[in-house]
Amino acid sequence: MPSLRQRVLAVSRTLILTLAATLLLINLAAILYGVFMRYLAGGAPIWTDELARFLIIATVMLAAGAVWIEGGHMRVALIERLLPRGLARVLNLYQWLLTLVLALGGAWFSYRYALSVGMFTTSGLGISRTIPLMSLPLGFALLAWHALWYGPAPLPTITEEVA
Repeated sequence: MPSLRQRVLAVSRTLILTLAATLLLINLAAILYGVFMRYLAGGAPIWTDELARFLIIATVMLAAGAVWIEGGHMRVALIERLLPRGLARVLNLYQWLLTLVLALGGAWFSYRYALSVGMFTTSGLGISRTIPLMSLPLGFALLAWHALWYGPAPLPTITEEVA
């Protein structure tokens, strides 16, 4: 029977990656619409490029925490494997604390920034700049959420099979 921590991480990961995949599909539709309009209809509306840019940023930010807990982000784990077990645990704790501090700091500062530009509108969509920028604090907060639930345990590493 999985622990509460494992269940929370599994449910959270599934929901977030489903949302990120949905945003990616919407992004693909916006890009394809823009390409169709540009090359077949003679001109694409400006909002397609802007929407695609905002959606890709939101997709990456939302998925960051879910990818972090499965070790799917880019990192070098060589030092962890070479250190003695005790020092490797200290390094894991340091990495975990650093991730939490940076994610929470990123959430706080990006939230304040997103609110500070609320009076400005985007050029293509004509909406408040706060709306697309809120994906940054949300993504950082989700990264902190996943890191907090994962704990200072070693992150899984993706190994390549040599044929």
